[in-house]
Amino acid sequence: MKTEKSSGAIIFCGEKPKFLLLHYGKDHWGFPKGHVEGEESEIETLRRELKEETGIETIKIAPGFRKKTTYFFTSFGETIAKTVSFYLAETFDEKIKLSHEHSEFEWLPFNQAMERLSFENTKNLLREAQKFLNQKNK
Repeated sequence: MKTEKSSGAIIFCGEKPKFLLLHYGKDHWGFPKGHVEGEESEIETLRRELKEETGIETIKIAPGFRKKTTYFFTSFGETIAKTVSFYLAETFDEKIKLSHEHSEFEWLPFNQAMERLSFENTKNLLREAQKFLNQKNK
């Protein structure tokens, strides 16, 4: 079975966090992510992908938050196992310059973001991020 490795970020801004969601087409909403290229680290990948997909360049990555998710999809009749490492990162720049890969974006508070996200594994990532932020702010 073919495997792919990607890296992405759960991006938030504000004291009462709003989370950045990207529209990938059809009914699919998720977080910025992309393929690890060559000898890139996961952090280098997420920074590159974030800039390419949203125009955001300045982020502060939350130390201690790294979650992996694995899912399977089919491409040209071949099943592919994709593992994505997600980091939690804060930005102070809500201005987005979308790439051609996405048709829309939204900054949403937790409950609305949960409703908008397409897949359960992505919802679980957001739950973990919110829990992390709540513990950090105690």
